[in-house]
Amino acid sequence: MEKFDLPFAAWLVFVGSALLEVGGDAVVRRGLRGANVVIILAGGVMLACYGLLVNTVRWDFSRLLGVYVAVFALVSVLCGRFVFGESVPNSTWAGLAIIVAGGLVIQFGHAH
Repeated sequence: MEKFDLPFAAWLVFVGSALLEVGGDAVVRRGLRGANVVIILAGGVMLACYGLLVNTVRWDFSRLLGVYVAVFALVSVLCGRFVFGESVPNSTWAGLAIIVAGGLVIQFGHAH
């Protein structure tokens, strides 16, 4: 599997990984609520694919997951709001802003 160390490519990998992780979790959740083992396993495969994809980025593990968590949090809240139609409270948006700010500090505070 190809490894990425370019910043732009890494961000694309993070978004793809977050979509796989959020989607995999949603599929597992649906399978659990419907007691469908096949759907649960499909979600598990999606989650495994997220783990494989996110680790194609050639960064130190702490930086990799520190920045990824910010992308994952953003995708999670946006999916909750726009895909699942949830009402997202202001406190969640505020918390998300803090998480994203932390991810930016990890990314851009890193000595290149």
